[in-house]
Amino acid sequence: MPYSVASTWTHTMNAPLSKQQHDALTRSERQSRVVGALSAVLPAHALLWHSEDTTPYECDGLTAYRERPLVVALPETYAEVQAVLKTCHALDVPVVARGAGTGLSGGAMPHKLGVTLSLAKFNKILKIDPASRTAVVQGGVRNLAISDAAAPHGLYYAPDPSSQIACTIGGNVAENSGGVHCLKYGLTVHNVLKVKGFTMEGDEVEFGSDALDASGYDLLSIIIGSEGMLAVTTEVTVKLVPKPQLARCIMASFDDLRKAGDAVAGVIAAGIIPAGLEMMDKPMTAAVEDFVHAGYDLSAAAILLCESDGTPEEVEEEIGRMSAVLQRYGATAIAVSQNEAERLRFWSGRKNAFPASGRISPDYMCMDSTIPRKRLADILLAIADMEIKYGLRCANVFHAGDGNLHPLILFDANDADQLHRCELFGADILETSVAMGGTVTGEHGVGVEKLNSMCVQFSAAENEQMFGVKRAFDAKGLLNPGKVIPTLNRCAEYGKMLVRGGKISHPDLPRF
Repeated sequence: MPYSVASTWTHTMNAPLSKQQHDALTRSERQSRVVGALSAVLPAHALLWHSEDTTPYECDGLTAYRERPLVVALPETYAEVQAVLKTCHALDVPVVARGAGTGLSGGAMPHKLGVTLSLAKFNKILKIDPASRTAVVQGGVRNLAISDAAAPHGLYYAPDPSSQIACTIGGNVAENSGGVHCLKYGLTVHNVLKVKGFTMEGDEVEFGSDALDASGYDLLSIIIGSEGMLAVTTEVTVKLVPKPQLARCIMASFDDLRKAGDAVAGVIAAGIIPAGLEMMDKPMTAAVEDFVHAGYDLSAAAILLCESDGTPEEVEEEIGRMSAVLQRYGATAIAVSQNEAERLRFWSGRKNAFPASGRISPDYMCMDSTIPRKRLADILLAIADMEIKYGLRCANVFHAGDGNLHPLILFDANDADQLHRCELFGADILETSVAMGGTVTGEHGVGVEKLNSMCVQFSAAENEQMFGVKRAFDAKGLLNPGKVIPTLNRCAEYGKMLVRGGKISHPDLPRF
């Protein structure tokens, strides 16, 4: 249906607004202005602005924080993406790029006065090249679809987030996603050769190259993991790897968290790099076993899943070495998959940890931090104390091999007090991780969820350096604003709430 704002739009086009006039516009007036402008570069069906149409875009996988966008744009061509960006840049309108919305840190949460730019229609696999072991795909292609397309050539795309059936490669680039096999095969940054896209000003940009290296600065590594703050990704060239001849998985039980954590460090110290090395604690094991019936040991304090892949001879030798290490560190039971169906059953619980948690709690907040492997037991015991402190349950599942934690705090978002305590709990986990020599994120990104925690890890000068990179790509600060990098004022206000020693001076106040 036509949008009846012709007079408003004609006025604003003929008389460009000053900053003062622009700031004085109501939400409705801003919406009229933006829809009118975008109607000139997009077909009617590619624009959404009514509340019933834009509400589905109000959050990503972090459902605790929501904001309805002013307008949703659904371009179908690169030229339309470019035109949307140029138009919004001219109008000083913020833009938030969105893939499948599976992110877990609020990175795709809309700006209330901005445009959500959906890349959902860019879902074509442009080229599979078995000779060079690469694939060229559009940003909206699902992660798992790449492996499906490469399978006839005996190849696949290695990074495998738990959401790989739905998450897009453009989103993976934004968050530098990993997965259960990232220990051996690396994160997104290790498996991408080239990224194409557009800056906020609509300039076409290309990072990396088809070769193994590119001349000049390594801007590819800056773009990957930049959370949509520097450019909008439209096309990605990924590396493909040969499917291993064989993969087998060890499922090891431990009666003590410290033994399990020490076993993880022991496997790596022995010079073994498993294809996957994951851990689940007892609460998580119980949740997933009730959901998928994987045959997990419900009496174990922790379960390790250790996978080996390669030739049959390589796998046999590595499974033997890993089993010996696990036994040495006190495993109470060890089972080794005897066929592919059993291997997949072992992994089914780990892959379904998030939906399993959704069955036992109205809501959950999945945190994401990284610590040194040797501190795994310490952080898990600290989280157990936090459960008592904040009066909330927490189930833990994580990439143990690289120390990437995923504590799932269980709560009810309809209860404001529970949400408040959940936020405090999450911040405590992140700050404790930093105190143990870790970081506030591993693969989920900072988004809006971890802005305050960034104040704990980075100094004002370090944050300003990050802002400097942001300004080099987006001088007006319109692309995914208010995310990832905290302002000096925000850190100053947050600092007033903390005292040295990690204690909270005002624990009753919200910290996000």
